[in-house]
Amino acid sequence: MTKLFMPFVMALFLGMSSLLSHADPAAEVKASYAAWDQAFNKGDAKALAALYAEDALFLPATHDVITGRPGIEKFFASLFAMGVKDHKLELIQASGNDKVVFGAAKWSAAGKDKAGKDQPWGGVATHIFERQADGSLKLRVHTFN
Repeated sequence: MTKLFMPFVMALFLGMSSLLSHADPAAEVKASYAAWDQAFNKGDAKALAALYAEDALFLPATHDVITGRPGIEKFFASLFAMGVKDHKLELIQASGNDKVVFGAAKWSAAGKDKAGKDQPWGGVATHIFERQADGSLKLRVHTFN
């Protein structure tokens, strides 16, 4: 009986430890948002694009459909060239499992209007993250208005 019981206990423990390591999607998403805001506020389009999966789907308010890091990097580089700065993501809700995590957020940034005057920007965003082999999260789908 003991020979059968120990493997069962080990399998149960290993399964539970996997669940426990990802038990707080809100904390994981908040950490991802902090890294995202940090890259944005440094004006680093390459670092920002690296937070996305290689073939991520990015759906900005411009109604463009952008697939992959190179297009995402180009999009954000154009925002930085326009002087957009001071980005902030504020978590509304997060949930997920050991493979996929989603977050909904309010976002704000400082931008310019058509006349070049300072103007606050903001809206809501949806983020779907995919867990990587190392346990980290990468953005798979990102859309905002």
